[in-house]
Amino acid sequence: MKDVRDKIALRGVGALTDAELLALVIDDAPLATRLLEQAGSLAALSRMDVSRLRMAEGLGLARAEKVAAAAELGRRFARAESQRVESVLSSEDAIRILRPHFEGLAREECRVLFLTSSNRVVECMLLSAGGVQATVVDHRLIIKRALELLATQIIVAHNHPSGSASPSEPDCALTRRIKESAALFDIVLLDHIIIASSGETFSFKGAGML
Repeated sequence: MKDVRDKIALRGVGALTDAELLALVIDDAPLATRLLEQAGSLAALSRMDVSRLRMAEGLGLARAEKVAAAAELGRRFARAESQRVESVLSSEDAIRILRPHFEGLAREECRVLFLTSSNRVVECMLLSAGGVQATVVDHRLIIKRALELLATQIIVAHNHPSGSASPSEPDCALTRRIKESAALFDIVLLDHIIIASSGETFSFKGAGML
């Protein structure tokens, strides 16, 4: 561990590898390396709950709680940083805001960004949460909230815990339904974004499907 701390002193925390950062959390460099190898990646490790972590490589409850807390802290830092994006000028801006909300989730959730005509974000709302493969989305709730906020533009996003961002037929049907319903009230659906646990994303607008 002294080598890790010397590296921080010379080059900063950003220079540490994933294994070295994890070693700082659990104070055991060899165990940190084995944990990452077993999980497959830092992202996969961050999605493991305490009960699974404590059984991994004999980590134990106390250190499992530390790893889970560090992962959650990282997600909260990312969400706080995403809130600094005040306006959305592209799908990439929307993804920067929305991705942290989906990090580490083992279930599908749907969120909606409500925007003014000048692309300023009014609200990021959790619309629904479901199971591993699907969540129920009521497009009427989206329109209702948009009218309450006087939002003229919306961006819908949901995650795919399965790892693939490819849209399903229900995803395509939902996009059409939201777009048509929003248009009745002069509200524009700017994009529907799918964010997968693998890091892959899909933009309906980018694919020319809006």
